[in-house]
Amino acid sequence: MIRFRAPFLLAVLAADPFVFAQRAPIEQQLTFTPYHASGIYEVGETVGWTVVPGPAKPTYAYKWTIRRNNAVVLKEGKLDLSSGKDKIEIAGDQPEMIYVAVEPYANPGAAAPVYVGGNTGRNNGLYAVGAAVAPDKIGLSTPRPDDFDAFWDGKLAAQAKVPINPVLTPVQTDVPGVELNMFVLDALGSKAHGYIAKPAREGKFPALIQLQYAGVYALNASSAAQHAAQGWLFVNVDSHDKLPSDASGGIPRNYQSIGNTDREKSYFLNMYLRDSRALDYLLTRPDWDGKTIVLTGGSMGGQQSLALAGLRPEKITSVLVCVPAGADTNGDLHGRKAGYPNWPSDNPAAMQTSRYFDPVNFASRIHAAVLAGMGFIDTISPPAGIWTALNQISSPKQPLPLIESEHDNLTPQKGKACPARTSEILDVLVKGGEFKPDGIKP
Repeated sequence: MIRFRAPFLLAVLAADPFVFAQRAPIEQQLTFTPYHASGIYEVGETVGWTVVPGPAKPTYAYKWTIRRNNAVVLKEGKLDLSSGKDKIEIAGDQPEMIYVAVEPYANPGAAAPVYVGGNTGRNNGLYAVGAAVAPDKIGLSTPRPDDFDAFWDGKLAAQAKVPINPVLTPVQTDVPGVELNMFVLDALGSKAHGYIAKPAREGKFPALIQLQYAGVYALNASSAAQHAAQGWLFVNVDSHDKLPSDASGGIPRNYQSIGNTDREKSYFLNMYLRDSRALDYLLTRPDWDGKTIVLTGGSMGGQQSLALAGLRPEKITSVLVCVPAGADTNGDLHGRKAGYPNWPSDNPAAMQTSRYFDPVNFASRIHAAVLAGMGFIDTISPPAGIWTALNQISSPKQPLPLIESEHDNLTPQKGKACPARTSEILDVLVKGGEFKPDGIKP
C-alpha cells in the first residue's frame, strides 16, 4: 500500500485546492466491472463491462452510448438489470480510447425528474466508463507544423538577449530550516514571478519546478517552503504576469482565449516563455546541484511541464505530470473530443495557432524520463491526447492509467494514484536516486 508523506500532501493541497477536496459521497446506483482490470485492450479484443445494481438501489432506467475518443458514436443501448446484471461491450477495432456515457432517462412517478448519483463527480445521475485499445499506437491527429522548431527556437533566442534581472524579496515562513523568497524576472514581453525556496544551509541541491493548474489565484508560499524542507531547491512559477501573493493581478478570467487566432498574440506564448525564463534563472544559481531538474504539475501545470521539457530538453531530467491539459487541440476536427483550453474548432485560425502550443508537438523534443497520469473518463484533459503526447516521446516514459477517474477536481479519490506515484519518485530523486519508468501501472 502506498502511503503519502505528510509534507507532500500539504504541498499538493496547497498547490491545488480541488485535489482531495472533502465532499459528501455521491450515491452510486450502478457498479461497473471491466472485462480487463487494467482497462487496456488490444485491437480485436472485446472491450466491455459487467453492470450490476448498487450499492444504492436503482431508481431510474439507464441508456448508454459508446463513443470512440468521446466523439464518434459507435453503439447505443439500454441497460436491463431485471436479471440482476447486464453488460456493455464492443469490439476494439483500432487504437483508440473508448468512452461510454450512461444516462438516466426515466424516473417513475416524477413529472420533471431531478437525477442524482453518478460516478463523474457531478451528482447529476451520469455515469461513465472508459477503456484504451492499443493506446501506445494512438498517433497524431494533425501533423506537426513544419516551422514549429524554428518558431520556438527563435523565441528562445530572442529571450536569451533579455537580461534576467532577478529581484528577490524575502518571505517569512514558519517552516524551520528554510529560506524563502519571492522572485521577479524579466522575460520576453512580460515578467516571470513566483516563489523560490531552499534549505537554509550551505550546499547544492536538486531542483524541482512546479507549474500551475488553470485559473488565477495566489500561490501558497508554505507549499514552497515544505518542498525546500525536504531538500529541494524549489521553484513555484506563477502562470501569469503578477505577484504570486496576488489572488487576481487584474488577469482576465478568460485568459486562455486571448490571442487564440495568432501565435504571436496567444496568451500561452508569454506563459511558456516565462516558464523558460524561470529555468534560466535556476541555472544561474550556485546552489543548484548542476544535475537534477524535475518538472511537475497537474492539468494546465502538466501542459506547461511538457511544453517546457520540450523547449529546454538539454536541461530537464524528469517530468512528473497528472492529467496534463492542452493535448490534441485539433482533435475535434479528427474524431477526438478535445478539452481545455477549448480552442474553437470552427475557427481555422485558432486551430492553426493552437498547434504551436499543443504539448503533443513539444513531446518529440523531450529527452527526460516522463510520468503521465490520465483519467480514462476525463473530459477536461481527454486521455487520447495524453497518450498521443506520450507516443511522441522517445525517452523512457511511464503511462499511469486512472481508469475510473474524471478530471482530478471532480473525482479526486479516483485519481490519487498519480500524486502518490509522484511522491514516490520525488522521494527517490531528492536523495540522489534515478527515476526509471517501469511501464504501465494499472
